[in-house]
Order: sequence, then C-alpha cells, then structure tokens
Amino acid sequence: MASKTKTSIGDELEEYFAPDPEVKIELESICRLHSISPEELFYKWESYNMKMGQEQTKLDVPTVRAFKKELQEIVEREARTKSHMRSVDKRGAYATPRNAAKGGDVLGMLDGVTPLQQSASGGNKRKSNFETPSAPKSSKAHLTSSPTEGRSLPSRTDPSGQQSVTFAERQNPGQIIETLNGHLGVHEPPIAPHPEPRVKLTANTDLKKFRYRPMAMHLSEASEVLDDRIDEFQSLIQAHHGLDDSAFGNAAAQATNEIIAVGRIASDSPEGKLNAASMVLEMSRRTGAGIRVPLKLESIAHEFFPGQIVAVRGINASGEYFSGNEILDIPLLAPAASHTSTLDTLNERLGAAEEGDFSAPSKALNIIVASGPYTADDNLAFEPLHALCQKAEETCVDMLILIGPLFDVEHPLLASGDIDLPDDPSVEPDRATLADAFRLLIAKPLQALAQAVPSITIVCIPSARDLTNKHVSWPQDNLPGKKLGLPKQAKMVSNPVTISINEVVVAISAQDILYELRREEVVVGKPKESNMLARLPRHLIQQRHFFPLYPPGDRTLLPKTGTDEGVATGTPIDVSYLKLGEWLEARPDMLIQPSALPQFAKVVENVLVVNPGQMSKRKAAGTYAQLTVYPRKLSDEERSRGALVGHRLFERARVDVIRI
Repeated sequence: MASKTKTSIGDELEEYFAPDPEVKIELESICRLHSISPEELFYKWESYNMKMGQEQTKLDVPTVRAFKKELQEIVEREARTKSHMRSVDKRGAYATPRNAAKGGDVLGMLDGVTPLQQSASGGNKRKSNFETPSAPKSSKAHLTSSPTEGRSLPSRTDPSGQQSVTFAERQNPGQIIETLNGHLGVHEPPIAPHPEPRVKLTANTDLKKFRYRPMAMHLSEASEVLDDRIDEFQSLIQAHHGLDDSAFGNAAAQATNEIIAVGRIASDSPEGKLNAASMVLEMSRRTGAGIRVPLKLESIAHEFFPGQIVAVRGINASGEYFSGNEILDIPLLAPAASHTSTLDTLNERLGAAEEGDFSAPSKALNIIVASGPYTADDNLAFEPLHALCQKAEETCVDMLILIGPLFDVEHPLLASGDIDLPDDPSVEPDRATLADAFRLLIAKPLQALAQAVPSITIVCIPSARDLTNKHVSWPQDNLPGKKLGLPKQAKMVSNPVTISINEVVVAISAQDILYELRREEVVVGKPKESNMLARLPRHLIQQRHFFPLYPPGDRTLLPKTGTDEGVATGTPIDVSYLKLGEWLEARPDMLIQPSALPQFAKVVENVLVVNPGQMSKRKAAGTYAQLTVYPRKLSDEERSRGALVGHRLFERARVDVIRI
C-alpha cells in the first residue's frame, strides 16, 4: 500500500466506485487509514451493502462516513479481543474467544449482529388469497412440537444500532430500480386470465442424467472429465483458427520454436488468491502429461480465473516457465435459431399473427423471475413470496420462474429445526416433516396462484441450499414436486437447466458463480471490459459453462449467513458430472444468473443476462425481475429464405428489476 501513489489509488477508486469528488476523498482516507487497496475496500463495501440493504447504501458522503465508522469499530473490537486473549494467555487459560478473527482482518462485516427483543404487533387481515401470515410468536418448540402461530427470531441490530426493517414497513415497494430496453412498453394484463397457456415449455436438458448418485465420485473419472474439457477446447480452437496439429505443443517442454498451448489456468498454491505471479497453466494428460508450468504474461492484457481454459501462443526457452505473447480467441457458440414456420405457429399462440400487431404490449409474454431466499432471517412468514404471488395474479403472468433456495438451509430457524407450522388437519404435529412444512409455507400460496390464474406456468429450479432436495451436489436433480404439494402447473427442473419458452432459449443456474468469479478473477493489464457486471457473465459465455471456476472458492469467503456458524454452503461440485453444466448446442438467448452482487440486466455477446437479485435479504426486502417479451416479427427477406433465423431476444424484450 505504501508503494502506491495517491494518483494510482484515485484511479483504482474511479474504476471500482466511480465516486463524486467528496466521496472519493473519504474513500482515499479509508484506504490510507486501514492500509488496504481500493479492490479490498470494494469487497468490504459490497459486504456492507448486502448487510444494510440497497435502500440505505447509496454512495454518498454520509453513508461512506458511516461505513468508515463501522470499519473503525470492527478494528477496535478486534483489538480489544486480542488484548483480552493475551491477558488470558498470561494467566494460563486457553479459551477461544467467540469472534476471534485471523490476523488483522476487517472482513467480518456481517459479524457483531446482536439480538434485540422486539414486541410483535398485529395487523388487519387482507382480503387477498395471498394474505401474508401475521407476525409469528416466539417459542422454543421444534418441528415435532405442537404448532402455535408461527416462528420468529428477535429483530437484529447492526453495530451502528440500526434494526432490520419489517416487510410491511419496507421502503418503495414496486419501485423500478433498473430497466433494459425502456423504449418498449410494459405488458398490458388482460381483463381476465387467458383460457389456455400461451407458453410452450420445452426442456433442452436431459433431466434424467441429473439423477446420478451423489457423493460417489471416483478420482479417475473426475480427472478424465477435466482432461477431456481441455482436449475439446483445443479441437474447437484448432478448427476456428484453421491451425495444423503441428501448431500445438507442450508448454512444459523446453523448445526454441513458438507453439500454442491449450490448458487450464490454476494457482501454484492451493491457498491464497490467484495473481499474475502465481499463475500456472495445467496441461491435459494427452498433450502435456498433466504437468503444470508457470505462466508469464507480461505483455498481455487479459482476465483470468482458476479453471479457465485458454489457448496461449508463446515459447518455453528455459524449460522453467512458458512465456506467452498472445491469448487466442475461443469461438462462441452459434446463437439459437428457429425455422420461420415454427415462429409463425408460436406467434399464433400469442395472437400476434392474426392481427399482425407485433408491437402491442397485450401480445407480449409476461414473465416474472425471482430468486431465493423468500423470507427474512427473523421469521418463516414468507412475506415476499406472498407479495410476489399477489403481483403475479394481478398482472396475469404467463410464466413464474422461481429459483432456489426455496427452503433455505442457511435460514437460522430452518437450520436449527425450530419451526412452528400453521394449523392444518392433514398434518400431525408430532409427525410433521420438512415436506409438510414446505407444503404449508410455500406450496400453499403457489396453489392459490394456480387456481386464480389457471393458464400460468411455474418453473422451479432447486439450489444446493434447499433442505427438501436430497440431491445435495451440483449439478443437481430437480425437486420432488408431488411430495411437496405443488400445483400441476409447476414444472420441476434441474440445476442448472436450459429450457425453451416458446422459441426463446433460456439458461438458468441457481449457483452464484458471479460472486465467486468476482473474488477469484485477476486482471492482467487493462481489461477489455471495464464494467465488472458485464465482464463476469462473458466468462460463462466464452467458456460455454454454467460454472467454469475450478476449484470453487473458499466458502468461508462467501457472504456470511444468519446461522450460528455463519458459514455459507458454498458450491459442493461433483466433478465427475461437470459436463452436465456445459452449453452444448447453441448460445442461449437469455441467461438468468442470480447473484449476491447488485441486480442488473445487460446484453453480453447478444445474450440477455439477468440477475434478478434476492427476494429477501437478511435484513431487508429484495428485488425480482419482470420481462415483457414481444413476438419475433419476420421480415420478407427472412421469409423468402425459409431457413433458420435468429431470435434476437435482446432487441424485443424489456426487463424491469423491481423492489418487491
């Protein structure tokens, strides 16, 4: 930090924060005070942002000063803890303090959350079928105990003394915080629900392959999967660039001639973050006997992360390291396309072909996308889910996409098994199971929605954090729909999955790869894309995979949970089945990738990328995404050719990210 000039710090702050001049001065002060880099400061700000909620973390001077004060309080608290530890050690006692941190770390942004008892207040009942359950009373009954009125934790307070906001008191519900293609109109709901579904849903993924037995991985199978991926990319790159076999070689072998080496980016140490000095290239067994060779890329500007497959042109003159001078482009998958006759049939389903008005908002598809968790940490009322179902009914939504976790193992009450169920004659309190709890708390509002809008299609994607899914590893099998009491309109799919909504090809994964990529990515030189939220999805598109990072990041570095341990579930990958996460045939029209990063909607490599955000944060209500997808209008030239035509979804879809 001492070697960096004030100018370089300011430039990095501009890249990560783009602050106002006054805010920039405060941020520079924090960097100097705590001897941290702007990148590390950005990570701490993201943690503070997730903790406080989007409404209260606008990047202005008062908020940055509050952020600075909290950092200082954490440092002082850790200093007091260390002082106490030293005094205890002198007396010969070796008890571990409760919140001891490693070294001088200031990353525990979500620590120090202390319970504060809060009295529950009742409210008038709503007339809607999706009435949010009343605030549950606190008790110590477990799942097998007699149900009372629900279950609630005391409200929590952060170190600055601010309490979490109840769902009923949330700020700006329904506010649109980001819009893509705002020139397109919002869907106009019909007077009454459509008599028939307007969505034709097709699974482009072989769901049966996800029914493998987890936790039965063989090392030989895993190594073959990793090797095959390198060899497959070498064949793709060779065909794309028109290269001979002689152009490729072993990066670990000493030679005087220039070669192209295809391999996997890795770190020379199993611990610590990847950087330019620790980067190695791992070869496949076929091309380089699986050897790892140090990689020097002094003259190259590129972005790297562990597990990334790259093709490097360079030379290994000394036999000690491979010096690269060029990174070859990896060909992208061809965009999804359909026959003109297929598009005409689908447009008839929407009623656009009859009237010929493709720009009418009433002819557009109305799709809502939401991602869990679906309830706050201090209760199991699932208020955001009820509000979302109410919104779906009011707008006569065509499709509702619910991405896990639905029943979150990281929820404090669910993790402890301290669950109170509403009264239901079909459930015996002493024999209640997690499936019963899911059916009463989650399936019930979805059943009411399906009755109110019979033409709706509901798609449920599980998460590795879902308690009701016995398949715990990623790639992950679908939820057991019948056992959970979900309506017939609900379709259970795998995680990840590629589906077709009419002609639109949609790729969905519940695993937060963007957050992990953000932590593991290293940028050498000037990045080709300065916007991080656009750069991270491009890695997925270029690598043709839902989770190209390998190995997964340390779960202790992920956002902390509200459980006693506070450690996230992470990504339990079954390497033998990583191929189930590949994009095989075509580039999707849309990628839905929920993440703890700020919600966004962007067009990357002609792919519409949507992060709807989380429906519920630990302390505040979250967001969801609403899509208005207009029919694909064919030109006379496209009709005359009669061949396949691209879908061009990024031009005819409006995306609104909305506060629940």
